[in-house]
Amino acid sequence: MFYKSTRSSEPAKFSAAQVIKQGLAEDGGLFVPASLPTFSADELQALCKDTYPVRAAKVLSKFLTDYTYEELLADCQEAYDEKSFVGGAAPLVNVHDNFYSLELWHGPTAAFKDMALQIMPRLLSRALVKTGEERTALILVATSGDTGKAALEGYRDVDRVKIMVFYPVDGVSHVQKLQMATQTGSNVNVCAIRGNFDDAQNGVKVIFGDAEMAEKLNEKGYFFSSANSINWGRLAPQIVYYVSAYCDLLNSGKCKVGENFNVCVPTGNFGNIFAAYLAKEMGVPIGHMICASNTNNILTDFLRTGTYDRNREFYLTMSPSMDILISSNLERLLYFTAGSEKTAAYMDALKKNGVYSVDADTLEKIQKNFSGYFTNEDDTAKTIHETYEKYGYLADTHTAVAIHAAKAYVEETGDSRPMVIDSTASPYKFANNVYRAVTGKDPSSELEALDELSRVTNTEIPYPLSGLATRKVNFEAVVDRTEMAKAVLEYIQA
Repeated sequence: MFYKSTRSSEPAKFSAAQVIKQGLAEDGGLFVPASLPTFSADELQALCKDTYPVRAAKVLSKFLTDYTYEELLADCQEAYDEKSFVGGAAPLVNVHDNFYSLELWHGPTAAFKDMALQIMPRLLSRALVKTGEERTALILVATSGDTGKAALEGYRDVDRVKIMVFYPVDGVSHVQKLQMATQTGSNVNVCAIRGNFDDAQNGVKVIFGDAEMAEKLNEKGYFFSSANSINWGRLAPQIVYYVSAYCDLLNSGKCKVGENFNVCVPTGNFGNIFAAYLAKEMGVPIGHMICASNTNNILTDFLRTGTYDRNREFYLTMSPSMDILISSNLERLLYFTAGSEKTAAYMDALKKNGVYSVDADTLEKIQKNFSGYFTNEDDTAKTIHETYEKYGYLADTHTAVAIHAAKAYVEETGDSRPMVIDSTASPYKFANNVYRAVTGKDPSSELEALDELSRVTNTEIPYPLSGLATRKVNFEAVVDRTEMAKAVLEYIQA
């Protein structure tokens, strides 16, 4: 299996190890496989008897063909062990009727990013060996809240890797900020920026594309790589969610072999829902994919009109991991539906003007698979309250966005097939807003909200968040977005 850039007409020539090491293509595009492997119905059915780590290894072996199955299985078993994923990796929980919550947040940072970022460092370590790389990888991450902490935890003390995370100083929750600021490890660094997530993400992309920066790193024995979902090694493990969800639906008798189910994903960067698209193309019987946005509803508008316009007001919401106006992984969907030439033109227009419109044929192809809905702040809070009161299910702010969008889709279409809803974070990651939604009262403080939510709902605080207030703060730096490159060089003492 070889890979190419979404913006290039050149034949695929990069191995999986090369693209995982490199992260971003030299032309600014994202790496994609030359073709998509498939699962037969019998192969999918056989996966039903396997554990999550075995399912993951078998899915990844379809894409990472320069890794042995034994290597992938060993890495998956280590990444998804019971110590890290208390409660299991990606359990499927029935919320009510045909609605199922795919809980992706039982890992070491209580967010779905753990599902990819516990396995990705292991894949990168092997990639360095497979490609004969002697330099140290410097991972740069832009985060809207969850990716940063999950990447820090995943790469903590990994040999021949350093990691630096940038986050918007006022664009993450207090709990998310504390999780990053209290991170431990000999190879980690955290820096806040004055700006929003898109500023952080653009800053990282600019640094990646700066030849002078690359040379300065090379002189110090480093090279850049990425842990964001622009990296194929981060995206490929997400495909496993949907394979596993289908297996669990079959095992529980909620689905028959080959019977379609729908997927609803709360998304900002489009990576998680794009993984569902890949799973469908590989043979998983996914019917329709509902893209759930918050008030930053740029994806809703795009999926309905074909126009992607980032020239709009940016909102800070109670679901901050979705506060994004540049959905990087949408580029991969454009490649698979419109081809590399059109994709390159769309991305060029986005860079120059902040807007592009796809042609009618491309939009029709996309709308056959995707629908877009968004949930405002009031409806998010109301959904948290109603889901807990009616069904006893406690959802975080992002999951609530998806539940509301899924209901809107069902009401509008009458489509009653089983609905798998990605639950992307523990409700305790956003305890203040969840407590407020459940009780109608303000918590004593953002941190005390964890204990107060636990008491009022009789649920346990996940182990990654327990005792957060007493941990030592190790990172307090805040810089302007124009100073990000300088901060990177200072980190490696260049």
